Amino acid sequence: MSEIRVNTSKAYSVYIESEPIESLRKKFLPENSKYLAVISEKVEKLYGRLLNIPKSNKYVLKDGEEQKNFKNYLSILDRAFKLRLTRKDSFIAIGGGVVGDLTGFAASTYMRGIKYIQVPTTLLACVDSSVGGKTAINTKYGKNLIGCFYQPDVVYINPMFLKTLDEKQYKSGLGEVIKYGFIEKNCFGDYNLLNFLSEKQTQIINRDEKTLSDLIHICINLKKSVTERDEREADLRRVLNFGHTFGHAIERITNYKKYTHGEAVVEGIRYAFELALKKGMADESYRFFALDLIKKYGYKELPKFDTDKMNNLMKLDKKANSSGICFVLPCEYATVKICEI
Repeated sequence: MSEIRVNTSKAYSVYIESEPIESLRKKFLPENSKYLAVISEKVEKLYGRLLNIPKSNKYVLKDGEEQKNFKNYLSILDRAFKLRLTRKDSFIAIGGGVVGDLTGFAASTYMRGIKYIQVPTTLLACVDSSVGGKTAINTKYGKNLIGCFYQPDVVYINPMFLKTLDEKQYKSGLGEVIKYGFIEKNCFGDYNLLNFLSEKQTQIINRDEKTLSDLIHICINLKKSVTERDEREADLRRVLNFGHTFGHAIERITNYKKYTHGEAVVEGIRYAFELALKKGMADESYRFFALDLIKKYGYKELPKFDTDKMNNLMKLDKKANSSGICFVLPCEYATVKICEI
């Protein structure tokens, strides 16, 4: 088992280890205390027997971004009250980013804060959303507009879950991984992730266990570096939103049903390179390199969307302000700048 220590306002450890799923259960189920586990419907179907969580301690969440809503948030709190959980007890999130975001937000507000354990089961959650403390729910006005920063108490990452992840969700996670490559220098990294993604393309696509573990390590260390310096996104942490302003608008305009988060972020990266090229921030050769890397991983260009609708949605983005829309744009290799457009 390897351990990455995240030293934010509440320090915690991220453990990465490939092990039988039934062995993992002993680590995340708290001893001598009560708990409520919020688990993805797909994970429940695949691993429910191995995890062996009693029905009374389990809230099964349907899959899909639209499930990150007020109704499920209130239902989770209702179950916690019926279990008579106290602040010494725990919420456990077992699933992807939707489960983690929703459970974390519920944990942050239940009795003003209850212990919170993350068990990410998708690549996207492993490399990004399980670490950093962002929790949220969606509204009809946009994604993640209601939420708070609430760090988990511990994160257990088991790459074995990724073996049964469907191809669409696996590629969604790779979209976020590619994002890290283009912002690495802002994250004070020296891994040359872009080169790693080019050289290890076959191993990554084939889900080689060691390569995936290395990839997860790199991404978590890059995010750790940023969040330790800027936990609440006052400045530096905004670089993690590369591709997200346009990407979130795509998700919203298609009601979170047509494209995954990673697909939308990759399209947001394409858009950011076009914008950077027009503003003279990035040159044509760097743009060509970026589009070629995206193409290597099988991402198709998405259709064009109504400009006025997209602009209105981006103005509702939580990073926007009265003077304009905030974009993270590429400039030099593995480097981005935050701009108001």
